[in-house]
Amino acid sequence: MAGHGTDEHPHGADRLCGAGDRVYSRAVRRGRVRREDAEPVPCLLELALLHPDPDDMDWLVPTSPQEVMTRLLRGVYDEVSASQRRMGSAVAAFEWYAGLGPQVSAGGEGSSIRVLDGLSRIQAAMDAATDACTTEVLTVQPGGIRPEHELTEGLHRALALRGRGVRMRDLYTHVARHGQGLLNYLELMGGAVQARTLDEVIDRLILFDRTVAFIPANADRTLALELRHPALVDYLFTAFERLWRLAIPLTAPLPDTGIEGISHREQSIAALLAEGHQDAVIAERLGISVRTCRSHIARLSETLGAASRTQLGVRIAQVGLDGPRDTGPYLSVPDQGSPTAL
Repeated sequence: MAGHGTDEHPHGADRLCGAGDRVYSRAVRRGRVRREDAEPVPCLLELALLHPDPDDMDWLVPTSPQEVMTRLLRGVYDEVSASQRRMGSAVAAFEWYAGLGPQVSAGGEGSSIRVLDGLSRIQAAMDAATDACTTEVLTVQPGGIRPEHELTEGLHRALALRGRGVRMRDLYTHVARHGQGLLNYLELMGGAVQARTLDEVIDRLILFDRTVAFIPANADRTLALELRHPALVDYLFTAFERLWRLAIPLTAPLPDTGIEGISHREQSIAALLAEGHQDAVIAERLGISVRTCRSHIARLSETLGAASRTQLGVRIAQVGLDGPRDTGPYLSVPDQGSPTAL
């Protein structure tokens, strides 16, 4: 009979095997069953669902279903109580270890550096920072002419900030000056927004109240970093201020190159060519298309009388277009809508 133990019937009284169910049901209906009928299902004896009839040992009588239920519920209660005790021990251990040293964040809520995955999470974090902002927003907007839909999408947040008296300063590339949508946006915002431009700027940055900053974390900007670490935020603020001092107010004209027939943009392209950059890299850094970049390079070659790229490089050096592009600082020219310049 040992070969027919519960190892072949891995179950408890709450879920009997088919054979055990038939024999136990018959025993409950009739009040007893022959011992030989229960031999194929020794699990019933091992689970104490059947036990010998004291008046006739050849028969087995069933344990009442009510008693079986009481036993099962008691077992479940004991299991739950044991689980609660283990849970309490785990919580107590965690609190003990957490109290031994400084809090270590895994990048979740409240972290000084948080990864935002997906445009919806990025936008939700930006909206929360906008709602909490009370003093100043600084932004760096790389690329060229700002698309109308981008300006429209952000307009409601900008108007809400203006309504609370929040000051805004935006840095763009010089190319953005040619976008009518940006000019309309700045006119609508009035004195709440100051805008300046540079030949090229750093990647996108938005900084609220010198407390929280957002920067992209991948090329297509579907990942972003929310930064609240004071040292990192201070570093980004300092970088913005340095660029701001070098930038040209949107209402001021770009400086003349001093070379007839060469525009300010072509001067910038010449300097980047002299550094050895390819057309695509130059276009990205200045916020223009590769096609436009190549058109400017062709005009440069024509103006400087260069028949090849190599000769163009020589001509650029000869006329001094390979040196640093001095654009500032512009400290005395009023900004767009600004009562006083920084």
